[in-house]
Amino acid sequence: MTRFIPREKMSKKARGELDRRQRRSWPVPPVTKAFASKKDYSRKRKPCDLQEDGSQGLRF
Repeated sequence: MTRFIPREKMSKKARGELDRRQRRSWPVPPVTKAFASKKDYSRKRKPCDLQEDGSQGLRF
């Protein structure tokens, strides 16, 4: 059985290895993901897709 060593006293290499092992088991990747707002203008989206009520055209 290995002895417990506090993280503050570990070497930089040992802390990195510990972080890599823990990161693999995370259910969500640690990278922040940003989602585009539906209010933002996009040329890829059709104007009729901007309105949720299904009517045609843009409403300002």
